[in-house]
Amino acid sequence: MAMVCLSDFEAYAKKYLPKIAWDFFAAGADDCSTRDENILAYKRIHFRPRMLQDVSMIHTRTKLLGTEISFPVGIAPTGFHQLAWPDGEKSTARAARTMNTCYIASTYSTCTLEEISAAAPGGLRWFQLYIHRNRAVSQQLVQRAAAAGFQGLVLTADLPYTGKRRDDVRNGFCLPPHMKLKNLEGAFEVCKISLLDPSVTWNDIYWLRSLTHLPIIIKGILTKEDAELAVRHGVQGIIVSNHGGRQLDGGPATIDALVEVVDAVQGRVEVYLDGGIRKGSDVLKALALGAKCVFIGRPALWGLAYKGEEGLQDLLRILQDEFRLSMALAGCSSVSEIGRHLVQVSKL
Repeated sequence: MAMVCLSDFEAYAKKYLPKIAWDFFAAGADDCSTRDENILAYKRIHFRPRMLQDVSMIHTRTKLLGTEISFPVGIAPTGFHQLAWPDGEKSTARAARTMNTCYIASTYSTCTLEEISAAAPGGLRWFQLYIHRNRAVSQQLVQRAAAAGFQGLVLTADLPYTGKRRDDVRNGFCLPPHMKLKNLEGAFEVCKISLLDPSVTWNDIYWLRSLTHLPIIIKGILTKEDAELAVRHGVQGIIVSNHGGRQLDGGPATIDALVEVVDAVQGRVEVYLDGGIRKGSDVLKALALGAKCVFIGRPALWGLAYKGEEGLQDLLRILQDEFRLSMALAGCSSVSEIGRHLVQVSKL
């Protein structure tokens, strides 16, 4: 079967992954309203394309905190990649390096930080951190990430407790016995991930800054109030995210929250987005509304499920080609030409 668009990879993954793995990756919280709205919201945004622009050469390159990437799509942190492909996060890291983009590795990886780093030396990688009740565990992870050559620290802010994902409850989701949370081996059992610290506050960003010189990016921001607090507490980047609709159901689609956050920070930090990106034109819409880069979560897992590293590269290449074509048809020859003038949002 020819893979033409991201939904082809989704269909393949749904058909061939074990049901318990598919359900885990696909799950949203409660009624899945926010999960689905992440995708639907893009349909309310329309382009205002400009004609007779010279688009004979299209440049998709951009920079993340000063490091150039080939196009503004990175890989969001998601857990348990070995559920999708035997080599797990090592394959993800290799695909990201080949495509010259950023991969954010999850605390809940099924390969160690060191294995991920060794699999793709020289790749641009950030590490996503959950702060646990045992602060020594989190501190050690931050130090290991820096030692392993990770170039950014992504603090997830929207998970003081895990959202209720009904299929996981019904399935009694648990990692298979041969898979481990490699970064936390010995710290606790995967089926008992209740050791997240719900007392984490903005002041803990100061604690993180005392541990590392890595830039800190905060993930899970959806309001101007929290965007302002993030800037005030000295983060270098914000990821507008609702955890793929897996936490609070009924929150906004990320693309709908983006403008509020972008307007609040006024260029003082870089703003990124994840959630709902399924086409190159979605990437263009997110950049037009102020995102510096977008990150894909579930689609990366579909690519892995298809053919591992090769499958993920294929998926990223399709997204890059679609983005390039959308830019050209909208009249933009470089990322710097993309702006809010390019879109209009339908009123319901």
